[in-house]
Amino acid sequence: MTRTPSSSRAARSAFAAALVGVLAFAAGCAPEPGPADPTTSAPSPTATGPAPPTPTASPGRAAALGLEGCVGQVLMVGTPVDTVSPDAAAAIRDRGVGGLFLHGRSSSGVEATAALVAQFRDLAPEGSPKLWVATDQEGGEVQVLSGPGFDEMPYAIRQADLGPDALRAAATTWGAQLAAAGIDVNLAPVADIVTSADTRLDNPPIGALGRQYGYDEQTVAAGAGAFADGMRASGVLPTFKHFPGLGRVDANTDYTAEVLDTVVSAESPDVDVYRALTASGPSLVMVGTARYQNIDPDHPAAFSSAVLDLLRDRVGFDGVVITDDLSAAAAAEIVAPGDRAVEALSAGVDIVLASADPTVLPAMYDAVLSRAESDAAFAERVDESCGRVQAAKDAGTAG
Repeated sequence: MTRTPSSSRAARSAFAAALVGVLAFAAGCAPEPGPADPTTSAPSPTATGPAPPTPTASPGRAAALGLEGCVGQVLMVGTPVDTVSPDAAAAIRDRGVGGLFLHGRSSSGVEATAALVAQFRDLAPEGSPKLWVATDQEGGEVQVLSGPGFDEMPYAIRQADLGPDALRAAATTWGAQLAAAGIDVNLAPVADIVTSADTRLDNPPIGALGRQYGYDEQTVAAGAGAFADGMRASGVLPTFKHFPGLGRVDANTDYTAEVLDTVVSAESPDVDVYRALTASGPSLVMVGTARYQNIDPDHPAAFSSAVLDLLRDRVGFDGVVITDDLSAAAAAEIVAPGDRAVEALSAGVDIVLASADPTVLPAMYDAVLSRAESDAAFAERVDESCGRVQAAKDAGTAG
């Protein structure tokens, strides 16, 4: 199980004082503002079936890369989806960063996207682990890739109307389109549970944008599980988000600081839904950036060892945990990007996502490397995540 190194606790506590109340995170899965489809009917709950567990890290996997190589593997850098960003290119070529996130909106189609991805793959240092290429392809407001070869995907709440079997088949098609474009990881589906259809507009990040599969644990598990099954069937790793849940907050963490959830606890269905979802096959889990009064009111989730321990211990997830975007912070002048990366890894995440602003990546890399060189416990924490990421890359969607 992942634990925060004791030698990092003092630094994390000091960091929290500056962090709480000032950070407004721009999420890696940030939707473009716009109206969501307002109505739906929920499908009957359908349990997801068992599948082989997510592969876990094994000793020695990370050691072969060395410390600098491992630091690269625990970072993911963003690039505008229609161009080779010089900052992202340098991160991959010069620092061995192991993940690339395509952000924005593109109507260029599958072939153009595949060509862009190929240019980035060519930049990866010889002998380095596979470059993971990710994007946000939920449907509705959140569909990065469109154009020739990509279907227009409905809102998640409309996907749920299909029922699990038809949704699984549709998601298999959508996943094949992503795979043809060179995408390895989809930062979808949303597993957040919105309170009700009547109050969904009170939940800006999820309900108001139609990103939810339903209003109870069983319905969300059925919809999100079917979507994830389709992705895996086409060779794309799904990502369940945003642990431990954004369905009950009254502000969007993309644009608002001090988002505090006062409802979700360790025993909430918002947490328990991840048990069935992550047991159904290989996946990532994205941890969000709201704070949770009943879990850890002092730290945003991505910086909270209590939240990460909840995911590892209660849910039983031992796969790769990725943060929501930590690059575009409103208070960047106060809290250095490097500190965000160090503290997220100290809390127990495996990949720090710097999607919206790739210019912060060097500072993040340098800060993580510097801390690991001077703090053996933190170096061990990085090594653990590095091994977990490598194991997931090697296994792909095969259990």
